[in-house]
Amino acid sequence: MSQNVKSTNLRFNLDKDIQRKAWDYLQSMDKQKFKSYSHVIALSLVEYFDRYYRTQDDPYLETREREERFVTQIVETVEKSLQKSMPVFLAGCIAGISQISPSQSEMQPVSASEQEADVDWDFLGE
Repeated sequence: MSQNVKSTNLRFNLDKDIQRKAWDYLQSMDKQKFKSYSHVIALSLVEYFDRYYRTQDDPYLETREREERFVTQIVETVEKSLQKSMPVFLAGCIAGISQISPSQSEMQPVSASEQEADVDWDFLGE
């Protein structure tokens, strides 16, 4: 055995939920993707401890990650909704435009006093 190879034993107590779940994962893992127990365990330990130390250095990391996932979900939902509703909306706009006669579409200039009359000034708290 090479000096660069270290050996250890692992023991799984199947009466404990987390150890039984770890054992089940090892037994059912895709052997084409994960070549050995050693490889999977090394990947898992590195990922676990990298995350652990990052959260020790940055206690808000997990909160930001959750917020980012939430924002991504919102954006994806809005995008899907727009993809579904945009064709109907545009078709309605096009149909509405085609029904407007040239005399209706001419813009009438609006005076400044008429514009001010349309403003609801209650928000100022007078």
